[in-house]
Amino acid sequence: MNFLFKFTLFLSLLNTSLLATIDPTTGTGTVNGYYIGPGVDLRYADLAGADLAGADLTGADLTGADLTGADLRSANLALANLTDAVISSATQLSGADLSGADLSGVNLSGVDLSGVVWTNIQSQEAYDAVLDEIELKYTQEE
Repeated sequence: MNFLFKFTLFLSLLNTSLLATIDPTTGTGTVNGYYIGPGVDLRYADLAGADLAGADLTGADLTGADLTGADLRSANLALANLTDAVISSATQLSGADLSGADLSGVNLSGVDLSGVVWTNIQSQEAYDAVLDEIELKYTQEE
């Protein structure tokens, strides 16, 4: 019985650490076994379905990362390298900061980009970032 209790506790701790969320005050944490924070190396990381809302990924290398269905609402991706990252229409990017991010080879078709900060976006070629079926709206605050 003691072994079963310890094993259950171990699995519980493992599950908690793998599925942890981002600290809202620092934008850092551990998600799916990856450390999340400014300047981290997340090349080819499997972050599919990860809760990265509010994450601080300033200057992070997300080259080829799988972000399918990830929640990146209000995440700071300024100066991040997203070259060839896998993003689907289920990926949530509303309110994210993509200032100076490299979106070469990224397909943003059908992604909700409302409230996204778009200053100084980079792409190796103008056609590398696919922006089909995106509705951009201008709203003037009163």
